[in-house]
Amino acid sequence: MADRILFVCHANLCRSPMAEFVATDLLAKLPVTVASAGTHAVDGHPMHPYAAEVATGTSRDPETFRSRRVTADLLRDAALVLTATRGQRSTCVGLAPATLHRVFTLRQFARLAELAASPQAATGAPLTAAVRAATLARGRLQPTTPADDDLTDPLGNGLAEFRGCAREIERCVLPVAALIEAAG
Repeated sequence: MADRILFVCHANLCRSPMAEFVATDLLAKLPVTVASAGTHAVDGHPMHPYAAEVATGTSRDPETFRSRRVTADLLRDAALVLTATRGQRSTCVGLAPATLHRVFTLRQFARLAELAASPQAATGAPLTAAVRAATLARGRLQPTTPADDDLTDPLGNGLAEFRGCAREIERCVLPVAALIEAAG
């Protein structure tokens, strides 16, 4: 298992690619890699034009991005899987049941990262230590509604909604980055 975060949404055209690009910048100084996939993605498609415009503000070129369908191997190879919705979280766990304790919605994991105690550093595996600390915090997190866990899909809306989604992604990735940094 690599020190990789895998972002997952429906088609791997909007939310998960924006999360991949935003998180790549926010986590650049940490020993993790970032990727994305979709539960219903068709391999090889470019990012949605509005998502690409949002991603243009990052250090990577959105023109090089191509969608891919999530597989059990991708899930098993990730130390942390962050989905856009509860339904996608369920799909991922169904594909690779052994990943149950490292698959979360992005918004859920952000809340857990804020609650988690400073993780004990694990030699060479700060992401694994961060996931363990967040998992331990799960019992202190009150149950929420899907609206609290699900990241709204901007598809069918304008550029402003895509930018708003990217801001929400950034807001959620910041406590994740802090938790991983604390583990390192």
